[in-house]
Amino acid sequence: MRQNKIKAALLCAVLLLASAVTGAAQQKSEMNRAAGKFNQTLFYIDRLYLEDVDLNALVEKAIVAAVGELDPHSSYISAEDVKAMNEPLQGEFEGIGIEFAIIRDTLTVQATVAGGPSERVGLLAGDKILRVDTSFIAGIGLSNEDVYGYLRGKKGTKVELGVLRKGVAELLDFTVVRDKIPINSLDAAYKVEDDVLYLKLSRFAAKSRDEIVEAIRSFDGVIRGVILDLRSNSGGYLPTAIDIANEFLEAGDLIVYTEGRALPRMQESARGNGLYRQGPLVVMIDENSASASEIVAGAIQDQDRGVIVGRRSFGKGLVQQAIPLEDGSELRLTIARYHTPSGRVIQSHYEAGHADQYYKDFYERYLRGESFSRDSIQFPDSLKFKTLRLGRTVYGGGGIMPDVFVPQDTASYSAYYAALLRQGLVIEYMNGLCDRNRSAWTSRYRTFEKFDRSFKITDEMVDGLVALASERGIELKEDELERSREDLCLYMKALAASSIVSRDCFYRVMNSRSPEFQAALEALREASLSRNALL
Repeated sequence: MRQNKIKAALLCAVLLLASAVTGAAQQKSEMNRAAGKFNQTLFYIDRLYLEDVDLNALVEKAIVAAVGELDPHSSYISAEDVKAMNEPLQGEFEGIGIEFAIIRDTLTVQATVAGGPSERVGLLAGDKILRVDTSFIAGIGLSNEDVYGYLRGKKGTKVELGVLRKGVAELLDFTVVRDKIPINSLDAAYKVEDDVLYLKLSRFAAKSRDEIVEAIRSFDGVIRGVILDLRSNSGGYLPTAIDIANEFLEAGDLIVYTEGRALPRMQESARGNGLYRQGPLVVMIDENSASASEIVAGAIQDQDRGVIVGRRSFGKGLVQQAIPLEDGSELRLTIARYHTPSGRVIQSHYEAGHADQYYKDFYERYLRGESFSRDSIQFPDSLKFKTLRLGRTVYGGGGIMPDVFVPQDTASYSAYYAALLRQGLVIEYMNGLCDRNRSAWTSRYRTFEKFDRSFKITDEMVDGLVALASERGIELKEDELERSREDLCLYMKALAASSIVSRDCFYRVMNSRSPEFQAALEALREASLSRNALL
């Protein structure tokens, strides 16, 4: 009897293997026929078409069209765009190490990167770079891309700079040796009231976890709560998301798993060596939080580890594999779906080949009132899931729904203010204003506390911005300006704080009136007091 069962099992295995081999052979044959047909078409176009044709351009367009028939997140990236897209995620580039602004058509140093090559040779905030090697670059219509071309280059190469410094008559000469320059993804890390650590992460880059660990380790005092701000964080590297989630979860806690047609289920769990595995935790998200942000928020929520505050996230839960092509271009192909620990699918609904409708559906969330009322978001019972410790109801089928919903505040919105923002005029004006007053303001406001108490956006400053806008063709609408004045002045002050004090002070100012941030603080307080706190 046992031998018969073994024989039956072996026969079954042989039949399955034969079926798989046959299926693979058929699939390969179909692929070969399709590739052969395409090659034939290119051959006849090249040999017989009436006019000369750029075959490379033709192939690029054909690939783009083919990928466009897939899901909304598969993409083809040309060789020249690959490096530019990867650089912010890799966490560094090679250059001279400055933050800059183009003020009155002149390249102006806003800050030097700590320990970078420009700081080492003595460049200062406020310096104006008029010459790079033998090229004078002031007054030529300089763009950011032009600046990158002039100043970035291979590590170890030299660049000669001619610098105009306030109070110095002659042009100063500097020789800067280019080096690797870190790109920070942790935009702010500072102590809030009651020993709370606030972390603003803009993307999931290669070194993001290291930045967060450093912020936790350097915290002055005992951390009694953490706010991880992932608002408008569109994602990045999956391994980084797993590493960051690991900092907050206990050993064995499932973080995420993936499944695909050609891939078996793969899952990632916490290792139990994170620095903040207990204690109140809040994760802030909004409609622009996506991908890796949703993986972290979903894991924290499903494991009942913390409170999610904000608005429903974007809903990007597809795994892309970066596949390099022989000419340096890249195919980013969707190969699997992400699932949160409870089994939820993060990805919003889509139809293959209809990316335009997919993004239209996202924008229609706003029209349906989703940003303003939780009740406008309806989930069918089939999308209900339970968290793994407390059994709370959570929902799948597109994005992460927060535990604490905070409606978008548009009371101060006006078309006039929106026009100022779209054209970058507030940033341009404040860059110039800070540049003209840098010496006096940096001397007067040596700490953020002093800046926050004493620095005021005056009517004269607002009038200067209005005058610049008028020069650029934006007509003043006084009623709209008054409606938006409070928000406008807050933004102007935040930009000044970033330029005069330090970069993270931008968020310290903006958070002082952020409804989401205040809700996050309240959620931390409740978690600290509640016997059933999500720890």
